[in-house]
Amino acid sequence: MSVRVERVDLPGIGTRHDVITSAGRRIGVVSHRTGERELAIFDLDDPDSAADSIDLSDSEASALADILGASVMLGQLLGIQEQAGGLATEQLVLPTSSPYAGGVLGDTKARTRTSTSIVAIVRGTVVIPSPTPMTPLQAGDTIIAVGTRSGLDSLAQLLNSGPG
Repeated sequence: MSVRVERVDLPGIGTRHDVITSAGRRIGVVSHRTGERELAIFDLDDPDSAADSIDLSDSEASALADILGASVMLGQLLGIQEQAGGLATEQLVLPTSSPYAGGVLGDTKARTRTSTSIVAIVRGTVVIPSPTPMTPLQAGDTIIAVGTRSGLDSLAQLLNSGPG
């Protein structure tokens, strides 16, 4: 799937990267030389005129990128699940009583113990895609995992009570 992205130099301001949607809509991200960012939605009738723009702080831009990235990743996982017999995805909430709450993901040894892959962690409104073994775990985290049905059942047991 190909997406059209255009780069526009804005002399004295910075650069703008526009994504042209399949419906012909133009969405731009203006990166100012000062480091500021804004999201611009362009007028349908005049692609050079922004119908609206939103200033984004660093944390807001990062949160938006995380949400969009995680949304795409989860959609791809669902597509894989439909194509690959025996493969499933699951969302598991890390209970307060878990021996891993307050530790790091690597402490679980989940891949070795259950043959599953933890592909993301959702903490409140923050998505942590592709967590590393050093990613902290907190009670209430939603663990997004991929594996066989039996592997995911083993992962749920592991997160609830620990090994063995």
